[in-house]
Amino acid sequence: MSISTLIDDPLGASTVRLSVETVLDDFLTAKVRHANRPELGYLSGLLRDFLSKGKRIRPLLCITGWQAVGGMGNPEPAFRVAACLEMFHAFALIHDDVMDDSDTRRGRPTIHRALASDHAAGRRPDQTERFGASAAVLLGDLAFVWSDELLHTAGLAPTQLRAVLPLITEMRTEVMLGQYLDLLATGDLTDDVESTLTVNRYKTAKYTIERPLQLGAAIAGASPEAIAAFTEYAIPLGEAFQLRDDLLGVYGDPQATGKSRLDDLRAGKNTTLTTLALRASDSAQAARLRSLIGNPLLDETGAADIRAMFEASAARETVEQMIDDRHRQALQALEGAPFTADAIATLTQIARMATARTS
Repeated sequence: MSISTLIDDPLGASTVRLSVETVLDDFLTAKVRHANRPELGYLSGLLRDFLSKGKRIRPLLCITGWQAVGGMGNPEPAFRVAACLEMFHAFALIHDDVMDDSDTRRGRPTIHRALASDHAAGRRPDQTERFGASAAVLLGDLAFVWSDELLHTAGLAPTQLRAVLPLITEMRTEVMLGQYLDLLATGDLTDDVESTLTVNRYKTAKYTIERPLQLGAAIAGASPEAIAAFTEYAIPLGEAFQLRDDLLGVYGDPQATGKSRLDDLRAGKNTTLTTLALRASDSAQAARLRSLIGNPLLDETGAADIRAMFEASAARETVEQMIDDRHRQALQALEGAPFTADAIATLTQIARMATARTS
């Protein structure tokens, strides 16, 4: 099916989702059809299943960026670039789950757990676990390669490709740096709030909000002023998005979020929520937090103690205020921005969704 036949409202989230899913499904179907090994069909099926549960936030922002600066003509190349972002996101999540040793993602076993389960026969438990992690790294790498293929087969004109490539290279570099900074901080709890916000900017704000908007705009030939305006909107909103994610990781409903609310606490994630609690705690309270956060055997009783300390220190309340402040900054950045009226309405709605979400 041609993507162009699906379009009623190019800014609508349902249209973006359907269009991107069509690109991904056609791409992976072709990979299976032309595979010379059954293993490739199996891996493609795992990836298709994993991709089917995505929220499509980055594709929606990419298409919104394209429309915001007056994107015209055939939208198919823009949708293929949006699909490339979703495939790259699959790579990032699969690797992130391996690094965090997470059990669930999107309400299902993580890729490394699924691979381990599918290939447990004849292996010792330690071999099974190692196989799952190693194979997941390879599947994540494959998603990265296929993301690049989607980009380079998107049908972009040479001028469009020259505008897009530096941005996508920056995005890839930033998310790797953000992930590395996150790894450095995990298990090393501090009360340095600014360091957590730096991780948020690189791991989330730029990757999730700023670069997808700029990539879509670059396809449409955006001016430097428009590219800069997206940054003014995206950085505070991306920080707010991650701050909400931190809260959901501790307080969220696993049925809605699709993952355990013990994972981040067991991993010892040095979130803004944690640093604020440590900053407001006395020595005894801080020692108690440090003994609980990062304990791989933490149970719900210990997690309840952590949540109580987050409440008593006003850390949770402060994070909510930080989210509200950044939401306002994002909306203020839209005032006078060189975007279409429809795009500003969509970006306003996205800002609300990103900061008030429950999953």
